[in-house]
Amino acid sequence: MILWLRTLAFNCVFYAFTVAIVVSVPLVALAGPDALRRHAELWARVQGVLARLLLDVHVRVEGEVPAGPILFAAKHQAMFETLELAWRIGAPMIVMKRELTRIPLWGWAARRYGSIGIDRAAGAEALRAMLREAKAARTTGRAVLIFPEGTRVLPGETPPLRSGFAGLYKALGMPVVPVALDSGRLWPRKGVRRPGTITLRFGAPIPPGLPRAEIEARVHAGINALEPAAADETVQIPAYQS
Repeated sequence: MILWLRTLAFNCVFYAFTVAIVVSVPLVALAGPDALRRHAELWARVQGVLARLLLDVHVRVEGEVPAGPILFAAKHQAMFETLELAWRIGAPMIVMKRELTRIPLWGWAARRYGSIGIDRAAGAEALRAMLREAKAARTTGRAVLIFPEGTRVLPGETPPLRSGFAGLYKALGMPVVPVALDSGRLWPRKGVRRPGTITLRFGAPIPPGLPRAEIEARVHAGINALEPAAADETVQIPAYQS
């Protein structure tokens, strides 16, 4: 019962705050991209504070979070990391479903924040459009965040990377940092959220220019480093909690 009450309290407070954030996004966007990024960071930080206070959910970060033009490729198990990673990385450009960028006002704000749209069902032309946006993103000097498996997965699931990742990696010419995480243990899609610690493990940068098979294999292994199959590996990585 206590877990249900905690989850309900979090949902009521966080989603009320989210409505205010979303409604104000178009207005904030008029002030420019920097204001919009600070707005998004506020949203993410409030999520983290409420998670600690109401759910007793903490975050443990392992490894270094490099600055600059890096392609971060992350596991995706919960909505939690969508916001959490964005502020910890430092307002990266985000690869998202193209239909999200077409929502009136919100889509305009997403493009103004900095996004790369991907349409997985539209074939070669959509891929070319994504690559054009990726090359434009490279000139900004910002990091880029992608969830290369394409969707949220359950803990223990390790699907192959979507085909668009390799093209993005080639077009950007950036080092890749794989990010493993285990948010799904505590933050399921439905039902109660449980107290505990979510781990975000930032791997060592992988250089640009590798063949497709090699980069996909290394990134796939890196983002799944916290899955049960990799649990026996001992990794000495400095960490801190928040």
